[in-house]
Amino acid sequence: MSKVKIIGEAMKNVPWQDKPEDYKGVVWRHDANPIIGWNPIPKAARIYNSSVVPFEGGFAGIFRADHKNGTARIHLGFSKDGLKWDINNEEIQWNDEQGQPYQPGYSYDPRLVKLEDTYYIVWCTDFGGASLALGKTTDFKEFTRLENPFIPFNRNGVLFPRKINGNYILLSRPSDSGHTPFGDIFLSESPDLVYWGKHRRVMTSGGAGWWQGTKIGAGAVPIETSEGWLMFYHGVSGTCNGFVYSFGAAILDLENPSKVLYRTRDYVLTPEKEYETTGFVPNVTFPCATLQDAETGRIAIYYGAADTFSAVAFAEVDELINYIKANSQLLPGDAEEYR
Repeated sequence: MSKVKIIGEAMKNVPWQDKPEDYKGVVWRHDANPIIGWNPIPKAARIYNSSVVPFEGGFAGIFRADHKNGTARIHLGFSKDGLKWDINNEEIQWNDEQGQPYQPGYSYDPRLVKLEDTYYIVWCTDFGGASLALGKTTDFKEFTRLENPFIPFNRNGVLFPRKINGNYILLSRPSDSGHTPFGDIFLSESPDLVYWGKHRRVMTSGGAGWWQGTKIGAGAVPIETSEGWLMFYHGVSGTCNGFVYSFGAAILDLENPSKVLYRTRDYVLTPEKEYETTGFVPNVTFPCATLQDAETGRIAIYYGAADTFSAVAFAEVDELINYIKANSQLLPGDAEEYR
């Protein structure tokens, strides 16, 4: 069995706990979860569905903070170890490309990626309905909003960490104006982060995977490996008591990431712990970010729990990739061509 390699840099300070000896899965939880609980800052009742990156020897994070008036905003935070976070009480202040204030009406579920020398943030905002917003920073001091990539309705925007065939690549989940009882993962390309096209449907919901039968959405920024792009995603099932959010993993082709090579038949994590099953929105595990060490293959997965808490889970790339390949089931419609 070949050793899978993460394509990237070593990260010796990646958060990590070894798998418990009696644990049978390939993704396991931090035993100190949740790492962010109720009322973490004066302004906000809940912080969850957030993203982190390495920064200046430690870590920076872009956090969804649900304010006590019920409105979601994005806040900035820093950490030395990736687990204990110092989060600003005031939300990020955005300017447009001309330097004028350009604050979103609301903002939630951000994804954060370093691409070349710039950190890009994609989040959901109000643009005549739920749609994707795009911004950037080079220093986590000044933040610039760019043009919104798409018209409504869309969520779960995730940029790849490098250009592919000369273009930026963005995953998204077209939806509707409500809480979206449907949704597949699509891919779009852009030469300049302004004009988007070459749209492809990547993965479908439904099929034999009941845990992902209602809708799916891209989670963390895909990780480049020797076997393809490793992507964590969430899958949603409908029950008599509402939606249940679990997460799975897929491997996409390195040079044509609209092509799904493998995807997990079963979820790799589902709501089981009290902080996942009980909260503002119960029964949610929602992956949004990873940190990974190319040297050891260790992966720390940041996820939102019950739309209330922030939590961390772990995986080892070789074990996880081999598990995905051995337990894969593509669904009808995966990697279809639309030209």
